[in-house]
Amino acid sequence: MKKNLMFLGLLLFCSNLVTSQELKAYERKAKAFIENVRNGRKDNIAATITYPFEREYPIPSIKNKAEFVKRYDEVFDEILKAEITKSVPQRDWKDMGWRGIELNKGNVWIDKTGALISVNYQSKFETRLKNKLIEAERFHLHASLTKYKAPLYLLETLKYRIRIDDMGNGNYRYASWPIKQKMSEAPEVVILDGVWIHDNNSMNHHFEFRKKGGFVYDCSIIEWGEAGSPPAKVMIYQNNKEVFSENAKIVVK
Repeated sequence: MKKNLMFLGLLLFCSNLVTSQELKAYERKAKAFIENVRNGRKDNIAATITYPFEREYPIPSIKNKAEFVKRYDEVFDEILKAEITKSVPQRDWKDMGWRGIELNKGNVWIDKTGALISVNYQSKFETRLKNKLIEAERFHLHASLTKYKAPLYLLETLKYRIRIDDMGNGNYRYASWPIKQKMSEAPEVVILDGVWIHDNNSMNHHFEFRKKGGFVYDCSIIEWGEAGSPPAKVMIYQNNKEVFSENAKIVVK
């Protein structure tokens, strides 16, 4: 009887060992992340992040580890925690190559080392906060710009401050000021009816705005780029010839 129990224990141990070995490298990283969330190891997750950790504009980005731990439950609410802890590495997580490892088509991304890259899910708390900030922001804009569905990006180049707003129905608005001017002043350029274009095989995308005179204003958002790539880039073309190009930062409020 004793030998049978020992044999059964050895069999279970070997079975667990084989199962662990059968997991692919990215699945092991996903499993470790799942366990960190399951056990509430906020500090472990926070230690992996390269800050600032972006949230949807105009929600302020998370600037450091201490702030991440403090705001953890705002990002990881019970719904997201359940989605993560109930996920199975082999079924719900996918290796997307150089872009990282995604959960359920991008709700959560980690990299090949298991570090948290982004959370694209938005909790009810963050949704309420975003709506509150959107309304507050209208009071700091020039009167001609206060009507929009949602703000998307605020970019700054060396020379210009550029705001991109979602106007609804797939239309976007471009507004820009010289960098030293405030957004409460009249914008120098306003272009309506812009379009959003997704770059194939990446999370990068850009907005294209056309203006009379053969001008095309292109604002590229670089989510995934090579080392040293800027977070954004603004280019202006006239009759297919580049007349302006500057790297841009995405302003964090």
